[in-house]
Amino acid sequence: MRADEMPAFKDLLTDAMAYYGKDCSAFTLTVWWGALQGCELEQVATALQRHAMDPERGQFAPKVADLVRVLQGTSTDRAALAWGKVHEAMSAVGAYRDVVFDDPAIHAVVEDLGGWPKVCRTDIRELSYLQHRFQEAHRAYTARGQCDYQRRLAGDRSPDHEYSSRGIPLPRPALVGDPQRAMAVIQHGSMAGKTRISTLPAQAMRLLAGASLQEVRA
Repeated sequence: MRADEMPAFKDLLTDAMAYYGKDCSAFTLTVWWGALQGCELEQVATALQRHAMDPERGQFAPKVADLVRVLQGTSTDRAALAWGKVHEAMSAVGAYRDVVFDDPAIHAVVEDLGGWPKVCRTDIRELSYLQHRFQEAHRAYTARGQCDYQRRLAGDRSPDHEYSSRGIPLPRPALVGDPQRAMAVIQHGSMAGKTRISTLPAQAMRLLAGASLQEVRA
């Protein structure tokens, strides 16, 4: 869930607790938000409904563990749906065009798999293995909640600087899924991607050369 969805999440949880005659304190809201922030608001609403309809557990007010139990299956469903979007875009968009999905976890996973062009060019005999790797990684990123990711998955085209040097606008990426959520992915993503790579500072190079920590600090 995004930060701007907190008011809607609060209303949802307050209504759910009121159904059981319970109040929703600020502490309760904080605990639930921290535990479920990696899920979609619609998923949480569906999980609350499923809990209420459970013949055994639904008689009691839900706890975080109850929804996690329900959402474990939901995360598998979400990973499968995410793969469906990727698989369709592989042929509909192709390796040469930039793409933005409506799910930031997809961007993180595709980067892990070698980037958008490489994913698109996967041999058909390797697709089932790729799907397995994708869905496992997607579930991991979803369970983590927030993660760093590239705001745009670049296609196999000329680098950005070649466009800017010629005064040519960058090609528009294809938006896959809900356009508003895809725009949010662009807004909250980074240019560098999820893995931060930098150069070791000159001071630390002295440690590699065998200097002591006291000498470096001096």
